[in-house]
Amino acid sequence: MQSSATEDAKRLSLRNLNKSFGSVHVVKDLSIEIEPGEFLVLLGPSGCGKTTALRMVAGLETVDSGSIELGGEDITNALPKYRDIAMVFQSYALYPHKTVAENMGFPLKVAGVARADVDAAVRETAAQVHMIEYLDRFPRELSGGQRQRVALGRAMIRRPYAFLMDEPLSNLDAKLRGHMRAELKHMQHDLGTTTIYVTHDQIEAMTLAHRVAIMNEGVLQQLGTPREVYDQPATLFVAGFMGSPPMNFVHGSIDNQRFTSTNVNLPVSANGSSVKSVLGFRPEDSEVGVAGSGLFDATVFASEQTGEYTLVTVVLGDDTMTIKMPRDFDAAIHSSVSVSFPTDKGFLFDKVSGNRESIHLVGG
Repeated sequence: MQSSATEDAKRLSLRNLNKSFGSVHVVKDLSIEIEPGEFLVLLGPSGCGKTTALRMVAGLETVDSGSIELGGEDITNALPKYRDIAMVFQSYALYPHKTVAENMGFPLKVAGVARADVDAAVRETAAQVHMIEYLDRFPRELSGGQRQRVALGRAMIRRPYAFLMDEPLSNLDAKLRGHMRAELKHMQHDLGTTTIYVTHDQIEAMTLAHRVAIMNEGVLQQLGTPREVYDQPATLFVAGFMGSPPMNFVHGSIDNQRFTSTNVNLPVSANGSSVKSVLGFRPEDSEVGVAGSGLFDATVFASEQTGEYTLVTVVLGDDTMTIKMPRDFDAAIHSSVSVSFPTDKGFLFDKVSGNRESIHLVGG
C-alpha cells in the first residue's frame, strides 16, 4: 500500500524526455507521472537509460527535449541546487574527512541554517537512520551499511520534495542488502517523500516499489505495480526480465487456432497477429510428471536441489525451461517427463513485435 504523502511531497512529472549521446539515443520519449509520496522504481539492465533519466531529473544531465515538472513547476532547465531534490549515489559520496554528524549536517550548513538548528536536525535524523551512536565517527570507521545510512540521512535532513536513489544498495553484501531494503521501505513509508529509485535488481523492485517502470534500450516497456508487471507482463522483455528463475519460453507458431512447436500442439482462443509466436509460463506455476500426462513432453537436462525447492531444467527442441518442484523431488538426467501448467497461467507473445497477444490458451 502506498504511504501517506506528507505536505512536503510533490507530484513529479516526466513528459516525453529524450536524451542522446552522440548518435546513441539513450532515453526515448519517457513519460511517467509519479504521485506525491510514491516510491517508483526504474528497473532495467545496464545501459537501458534508467540512470540517465534519473540524472536528468536531478539536473545533472541536460534534457534534449521534453519537460520535467515538480509540484506543477517546470524544473527542466533549473540548476540542481534550485530543484530541492536530494540524490543518494551508489558510491555514497561521503566526505572522508568529516564525521557522521558533519556529513549529515552539511546540506543545512551550506544553506546557512543556525548551528543549534543543524545539531538538532542531525540528532533527529540520525535517530531515524539508527546512527545516533556513531555521530563522532568518520566514514572509514563505518561498515558499508552504516555508510549507506549516513548517505540516506544526509539526503533526508533537509526534507526535500523528492528523493532520487541510484542503485544505493549495490555495494552491499546480500544479507545487508535484504536488511537495508526493509529499512528503506520503512523510512520512505514514514517520511512519505516522493522517491525515484534506480536498480537492475528485480528483487529490489518487487519488494520496494509502489510501481515499477521497466525500461529497455531507452524505451519504457511497462509501468505498473510489482504484481501487475509480474502477473501480466506486457512484452517478452518484461516477462523474461521479471522473475528468478525467469519466465520459460517455447518458440513456435500459431495457425488454425493452434499453437505448435516441437512436441507441442495446444488450442488457442484465436489466431494471433503474427504466425511466429512465443508461449510463456512461470517456473513456479508449472510441474513435471510422468511422460505423456501433461501439456507436452520434454527431456530432463539437470535437477538441482537448492534446499528450499528443486529446480528441474528440461529441454524441448532449441528451448530450455526451468520448473520449480518440491525440495524432495528428483528426476534422472536424460529421462522423458511431462510439463504441465494451468492454461490460464500461460501467455502468448508476438515474436516479431514482442508484445503480449490478447489471445490465450484454451482447455483445462
